[in-house]
Amino acid sequence: MTEETPGFDEKPDVPSGATPDDAEPQAASPTNGSAGSTGSSTEGAAPAGDASAQIAGLTAQLDQVRTALGERTADLQRLQAEYQNYRRRVERDRITVKEIAIANLLTELLPVLDDIGRAREHGELVGGFKSVAESLETVAAKMGLQQFGKEGEPFDPTIHEALMHSYAPDVTETTCVAILQPGYRFGERTIRPARVAVAEPQPGAQTVKGEEPSEASAPGDEKDKENGGPDEG
Repeated sequence: MTEETPGFDEKPDVPSGATPDDAEPQAASPTNGSAGSTGSSTEGAAPAGDASAQIAGLTAQLDQVRTALGERTADLQRLQAEYQNYRRRVERDRITVKEIAIANLLTELLPVLDDIGRAREHGELVGGFKSVAESLETVAAKMGLQQFGKEGEPFDPTIHEALMHSYAPDVTETTCVAILQPGYRFGERTIRPARVAVAEPQPGAQTVKGEEPSEASAPGDEKDKENGGPDEG
């Protein structure tokens, strides 16, 4: 007769092919699995919303930076254009002031050049005075002084000043027949007009030229008279 040993409980039934230790993990696994999947889905949804908000904020900041960059670039371009215009204006003013200064200096030398010209015409430009005079004329030419005014050229009131007036039969327009004082220019600036004597065509010469066609028709009229005149009707 077999006696039961006190203090030992009966073991639960275990499926065949499995050990008794596998019973508890298998029973607990469905609960743990369902809880883990719920937690992971909740944790994954929260970071996705935060990332979208961060991207939207960064995009807005990038747009602001681009706008500010465009404004600063436009300001820089405007300042650069103003600076270039300022440089051109200063350079133009500097050249103008220089030209005015040179023109004023050459204007003061014109009486001396006139004396040299008169001395040359009278044969008095000799010796050391000739060398000094030629050197002065060379320096004035290097500075840009140009002499103008010749006999026989048409009269131009913008560069000529008529001091004497006469009529001549051999001219067809108002002509400079004598240069009383040469003119001078510096670049495009006329420092002094040429002072000249001018001659105009004689008024009678123009009338004779206008009457030449009527005189040419006179022989025809005489022939008509010899033939008894032109036929009537």
